[in-house]
Amino acid sequence: MRRSRHDGFVARARGWVTLTEPALLDAPVSLRPIRVKDASIWRDARVRNASWLRPWEPTNPETPLYRSSLGPYVAMARTMRREARQGLALPWVVTYDGHFAGQLTIGSIVWGSARSAQVGYWIDEAFAGRGVIPTALALALDQCFFAVGLHRVEATIRPENAASRRVVEKLGFREEGLRRQCLHIDGAWHDHICYALTVEDVPGGLLPRWRSTVMDSRLRTG
Repeated sequence: MRRSRHDGFVARARGWVTLTEPALLDAPVSLRPIRVKDASIWRDARVRNASWLRPWEPTNPETPLYRSSLGPYVAMARTMRREARQGLALPWVVTYDGHFAGQLTIGSIVWGSARSAQVGYWIDEAFAGRGVIPTALALALDQCFFAVGLHRVEATIRPENAASRRVVEKLGFREEGLRRQCLHIDGAWHDHICYALTVEDVPGGLLPRWRSTVMDSRLRTG
């Protein structure tokens, strides 16, 4: 079927989805659109988790780990919302039982013949180990694939980051190779492993598959 020349504009308009639609929910985990008024609690979480996040976070002045002033976080929230309106990013706050637990962003969205994106996420150490990020990522990817119209999502992760690698491996991401010195993190350039998932990999949806995995695990250990 021949695509309309307006398809790209329609797809980009879907960037509004994270600003106008209700939260994505798989209780007690949910994703909701990031808001400017999240800046204060976002700042507090990042400062409190600085040592926890330092080994894995890109060294970028626009993603402060240690700043205590509110201004940079307000600016980042506004930038993320603007990019969402432009169809370039899908920025969410991750909550657990209604509490701010971290952040997940589908960014670097490319439309046209690629329809691809990169995912990044972090979690407050206080909520780690509860399956929060795998559930949030499953919610996000189902939204990306079946509502927004993306085809492929990549995650690049340091080889040493075992916890983050387990997240994507549990969800069935393919390991596609090593990218040498691809990101500047904690003061130096580091290699990253590229993982990817396409819509063809999850015809029945990623969240149902993740729920089934969790249930099977509980039955085996119970």
